Amino acid sequence: MKTYFFLLSILVSTFVCAQNNEIVNTEDGRRVLLKADFTWEYMDGQSVLTSIKTPLKPDAGCNLAADFKEPALNSKIQAQLKKGRATISHVKAKVAKDNNCTVEDVLLLSVSEQKSKATYQFCANGIPVAYKRIGSTIIKK
Repeated sequence: MKTYFFLLSILVSTFVCAQNNEIVNTEDGRRVLLKADFTWEYMDGQSVLTSIKTPLKPDAGCNLAADFKEPALNSKIQAQLKKGRATISHVKAKVAKDNNCTVEDVLLLSVSEQKSKATYQFCANGIPVAYKRIGSTIIKK
């Protein structure tokens, strides 16, 4: 009987630990990130990720040097993001679609990346844009 109780308690504890964050829309259209620890944050008004050090101005243009190279990304994080279709190639495809250009026209300027979240700054067709990723959800910042 003790072993059944022990196995049941382990099974229940794994369900409790396996909770994920979830993004929902409110009645007035705002997006809210519901966290597993029973807290929440607005995603649209006040940005969830504030790790971008120098925000880009829309009228500034990209002004890249001729020998500009995109920053290198962590290959372990990118390998883990393949299942959720949130690798840098997926993000670039979303940026290209949103800005009506090709993937080749999208250049990564800077990145702040973790497994669960990331912020990206791109130059898409000469226009600086910022995107963020929470889990496998990619949205314009």
